[in-house]
Amino acid sequence: MMGQRSPNRLRTLVIVGGGTTGWMAAAALARVLDRSCEITLVESEAIGTVGVGEATIPSLPAFHGLLGVGEREFLRATRGIFNLGIQFRDWRAIGETFLHPFGPYGVNVNHELFQAYWLKRRQEGHPSPLEEWSVTGLAATLGRFGAPTSKDSPALGQLSYAYHLDVTLYARFLRTYAEGRGVRRIEGEIVDVKVGPRGLVDSLVLRDGRSIGADFFIDCSGFRSLLIAQALKTAYLDWSEWLPCDRAVTVQCESAGDPVPFTQSTARESGWQWRIPLQHRIGNGYVYSSAHLSDDEATARLFARLEGAPLSDPRFLRFKAGRRASAWVGNCLALGLAAGFLEPLESTGIHLVQTALARLFALFPDRECDPAISAEYNRLTALEYERVRDFLILHYAGSQREDTPFWRHCHTMLVPESLTYKRELFTRTGRIAMLEHETFRPASWLAIYAGLHIWPQRYEPVVELLVGADLDARLEGMRESIRRSVEMLPTHATFLNEILQPDTN
Repeated sequence: MMGQRSPNRLRTLVIVGGGTTGWMAAAALARVLDRSCEITLVESEAIGTVGVGEATIPSLPAFHGLLGVGEREFLRATRGIFNLGIQFRDWRAIGETFLHPFGPYGVNVNHELFQAYWLKRRQEGHPSPLEEWSVTGLAATLGRFGAPTSKDSPALGQLSYAYHLDVTLYARFLRTYAEGRGVRRIEGEIVDVKVGPRGLVDSLVLRDGRSIGADFFIDCSGFRSLLIAQALKTAYLDWSEWLPCDRAVTVQCESAGDPVPFTQSTARESGWQWRIPLQHRIGNGYVYSSAHLSDDEATARLFARLEGAPLSDPRFLRFKAGRRASAWVGNCLALGLAAGFLEPLESTGIHLVQTALARLFALFPDRECDPAISAEYNRLTALEYERVRDFLILHYAGSQREDTPFWRHCHTMLVPESLTYKRELFTRTGRIAMLEHETFRPASWLAIYAGLHIWPQRYEPVVELLVGADLDARLEGMRESIRRSVEMLPTHATFLNEILQPDTN
């Protein structure tokens, strides 16, 4: 009968842990399931959250579209600003800077054609700054931002953006959303997890003796991985041989002027430092290798480089780059840090939670929890993590710095075969390989290759099939139209102030 619900459908679902990950899951599930399943979130005020990862990539606006959340409401609630990309300082060599802008290069032009043209012009002795060919990149460079589409300039339709946000405020914002749509929150510390003979989680036991059962569990307990690791004994794949940073110290400081619409990543002696401006403060962190730098030294160097007075005590994170061998086991799915951690170099933390939720919705289980469903989920998750891993490794392995033991290690380390294949293909042919389940598109790879001066021996011959003079005129005209379009935009600070003004009606 049409509309009849399956007797095997999930009736109860429990999320373990709050923070950004837990409340993202709660909000999305509440929106998609629309009260057809009872959703409970268990968290303890006594257990803190990581509270970093305040930069995002351009998938987040789509998540808010799913929720039906307005941008103005979100920015006000999270003290957020717009983010157009990541500026890298001192990564290839001290004193050099390059930009990884979000979005494509060119306007209404095939990426392979643009890339071949740009590389050909460079080989002919006519290099040009890559960001000048990107609406998003030039807007970041000039500190501009505005509506992403405009009747006055079709080029502005290429503007791609994300956000900087206060993750503590974001979790609070999502909690209000989720609870307003029926999610029940239980305050309590989990002291035991009961696992049945089939290897499925039966129930959680709280310190006060309460027992909470469910058909399906989502582990958002962070690095503790309370269910997926401690209860279900799922192995962890260690990728620290390629991503050697295993510590971070963070601190917030006072703002110094208007916030810029991009993240800054500065390579340091034994790692790198982030700078993430918000409306009301700046987030700072030093990500480093404990084999090359002590916690005390890292803290001292981070505080010495702050632009304003510190607003918090330093916080320390210890981590190991890698992922769970399986993110979904039986009736338990791990999200966020419980599923794995790829350091914050390209701001992928929140994105990986979002894509994991999308996979869950596409492969949604019933109470049988068919292993074929979880196997496909785990296959796709493994591919996604490995693709992002390789992109991050490129930043380290492609650096030419050899001024400290840390950078000498990065310069000489062996990299995964999948990255070797991509890099050799690019250096020999000028082509960027896109493997299955890539997060970062060719424009992003080109930004990092060019920024690190990894150049191909030739450009793709497709560009030779086109008339040179006509192509030159067309693409140079496109570059001028990008500049004219970006210069029409207000400054980022002006636009932000306008969108944050109180409603008059």
